[in-house]
Amino acid sequence: MSTTLDVTTAPDVDADRVREVLEYYWAKDWTDGLPVVPVTESYLERFLATVPHDSADVLFTIPHLNRSLTVRLAAINAAMAGCLPEYFPVVVAAWEAIAQEPHPARGIWQSTTGTAPFLVVNGPIRDEIGLNSQGNIFGSGFRANATIGRAIRLGCINVFGLQPHRLDQATQGTPAKYSACIAENEEQSPWAPLHTDYGFDASDSVVTAYVIRSVVHIEARHTSEPEQLALDLADTVRRTGALIHEYTSALLVLTPEHADVFATAGWSKDDLRQFVFAHATRTRDELSAVGKDALSRKSRWRLSSQHPDSMPDTASATDDPSLVRVLSHPTSIQIMVAGADNAGVSAVVEVFTLNPPRENPYSYSKIGARS
Repeated sequence: MSTTLDVTTAPDVDADRVREVLEYYWAKDWTDGLPVVPVTESYLERFLATVPHDSADVLFTIPHLNRSLTVRLAAINAAMAGCLPEYFPVVVAAWEAIAQEPHPARGIWQSTTGTAPFLVVNGPIRDEIGLNSQGNIFGSGFRANATIGRAIRLGCINVFGLQPHRLDQATQGTPAKYSACIAENEEQSPWAPLHTDYGFDASDSVVTAYVIRSVVHIEARHTSEPEQLALDLADTVRRTGALIHEYTSALLVLTPEHADVFATAGWSKDDLRQFVFAHATRTRDELSAVGKDALSRKSRWRLSSQHPDSMPDTASATDDPSLVRVLSHPTSIQIMVAGADNAGVSAVVEVFTLNPPRENPYSYSKIGARS
């Protein structure tokens, strides 16, 4: 239970000195706009001692910026973000997963689209460090979630120079640029957890990394019919505003209530995946109405067939050429369970994908394993 805020009960500190240090970090452009935790060498050593890596090991490189993130730099930014040292193995695994994801290295974090890194954590580590997997998963209130996600953002800023109005050219951005880290509610899921879909054991602790654009909430408290609920999800996945490339991808974050609707009806995760894939379509006329019925020859982004740079897309439903699939394959839909069981509220996380998509579009790393 929280206590009434009373700063007079806090340990005595030299508040003026603390503010001086915080202003120094701010003047150096080492923050995300919020205060950071000052870092000393002795405190940094506590972070480095939690991982089987040398401090000089490189975790991630962005070649066109000619900049690399080492374990030491990752630790500095994790400490500044407010992480406890025991969170650091998760941060390292997150960077290792990000290194497998091709978009950041190609500049997507600098894009006008305003993408952000998004982390999903599975396995025993969730309880060990207090990661939230239940109520308010996309909100505030949990140190591990907030600071692990923030450690990645501060690394983007301080190592790769991705400050807004500079190398980060996001037109509007997303709140996920501050922090985006959730854990799966494995205990209330009727299915095997997300990381087992990638071949890990349920007892493994794993971070999965995505590049995302938005999180769209699904209000569906009105039905216990799995087909109705699945159509609601498919309609959100196929919205035309999400169609940048020929295909899109999505992570379905189902509340336990919604997952139980499917499981009670005998649906597996793959049943839901196949259903959404089959129903995530648009007609040619609908795409034409919004000027997205063709592809650019140069960028392969969607545009009007009337544009001089246009070329036909190859996406179509196999049984009806007038329908266009917005997903390249059923695996373009990933499914997990998170949130409280107090209402029928789920989410579709819009995942940025390659065009054309690669065989395995997801990036993950086992926590505590040396890369």
